[in-house]
Amino acid sequence: MAKIRPRERAAIIQSLRAGVTPRVGLEHIQVGRVNEVKAMIEELERVCSGGSTFKVVVGDFGAGKSFFLQLVRYLALEKGMVVVNADLAPDRRLQASSGQARSLYQELMRNMATRAHPEGNAIVSVVEKFITTQIAAAQESGESVENVIKKKLYSLSELVDGFDFAEVIAKYYQGYETGNEDLKQAAIRYLRGEYATRVEARQELGVRGIVTDSSIYDHLKLMSRFVCHAGYKGLLVNLDEMVNLYKLPSARSRSANYEQILRILNDCLQGSAENIGFMLGGTTDFLCDTRKGLYSYEALRSRLAENTFAQIANVVDYHGPVLKLANLSPEELFVLLCNIRKVFANGDESKYLLPDEALTAFLRHCSQNIGEAYFRTPRNTIKAFVDLLSVLEQNPEIKWQSLISNIKLDNEVDPTLVTLPNDTKDQNTSLSSLSNQDDDELVTFQL
Repeated sequence: MAKIRPRERAAIIQSLRAGVTPRVGLEHIQVGRVNEVKAMIEELERVCSGGSTFKVVVGDFGAGKSFFLQLVRYLALEKGMVVVNADLAPDRRLQASSGQARSLYQELMRNMATRAHPEGNAIVSVVEKFITTQIAAAQESGESVENVIKKKLYSLSELVDGFDFAEVIAKYYQGYETGNEDLKQAAIRYLRGEYATRVEARQELGVRGIVTDSSIYDHLKLMSRFVCHAGYKGLLVNLDEMVNLYKLPSARSRSANYEQILRILNDCLQGSAENIGFMLGGTTDFLCDTRKGLYSYEALRSRLAENTFAQIANVVDYHGPVLKLANLSPEELFVLLCNIRKVFANGDESKYLLPDEALTAFLRHCSQNIGEAYFRTPRNTIKAFVDLLSVLEQNPEIKWQSLISNIKLDNEVDPTLVTLPNDTKDQNTSLSSLSNQDDDELVTFQL
């Protein structure tokens, strides 16, 4: 393995020690998932050629869903796409009425990444790339830059808020040309969905439409078309921690969010969306639970149902809307530990902190302590291994044999199994106080 940059090495090690997916350097530790990666490469190529894709990536807690989403993000950036990603949270949803959906859009725009800016915050560079391209086109044609921009963005007018979007880009050019930083910042605020009222947007930019809780999907479609005009191949939207929708205590709120997912799914499958892809990461319960998961919404259940012929043949359909991640095999986990060892040694075999026999002993110890979970949900195993290497790196005089036998490992605890405070009531809660609550909450009522 070639030497990696110190910044990448540090990011990988720090992320793995914290139990989170590194944003950079994934190619140095990736193992397995060959068929899944091939399928996603085909999906990304379809998006680049003007199509769309929709994938729900499911797996057990700690099985590598977030890592896989980041890997696809890396592949999309390499193909010249723009990627926006965000984790859903109680204050970030696809559909809401109190600003949670707009908060999700703001997070997506803050995390916008390109190949030149993989760390995020790339929205300004995307806009300026579009502007400079149109300036060059205006010089060739002899027209004014404003006319070239309006002609280029004319197709946006057929989409919701498309005329206002194009007007904001023109305002950014005015600020770019005249050196008006306030006007440029106002345009970026609009594109990031940071205007809370239409009055403020009209005063500063002269537009009426803004990003609202009910229009974030429309603005994502606008952004996908805009980035293509700026010279990119398409837009990939990565949404992780979708289980936060599953954990919503209100059936009405879940249904509204699932309706939004259905709208996105229909657009992608019917070809109504162009140059845009959606990847949603969640647990198996988020998908399959017929009471609170996606399968509780009949229209989604019929569209996301597993291929029956694939079940009969006992094979996997990698091109369906649902991609279930297989568990890592013990052999693949061994290779993963070898890769992490290489990262610590910066690709120099002479600097390995552990021999192969130590890796085997470590995996044997994990197997004896937590059983098959050490490779089925390997997050804790990897964290313990990185901690071990870190100690040996700082204290080379310590023998690895004395450390491995004392490593303590716990099974992964799925936080989705922890009931939200709003979902349960004290046994002494009166029926009258529950009468106004959602029917989901009555399930846990006890006399």
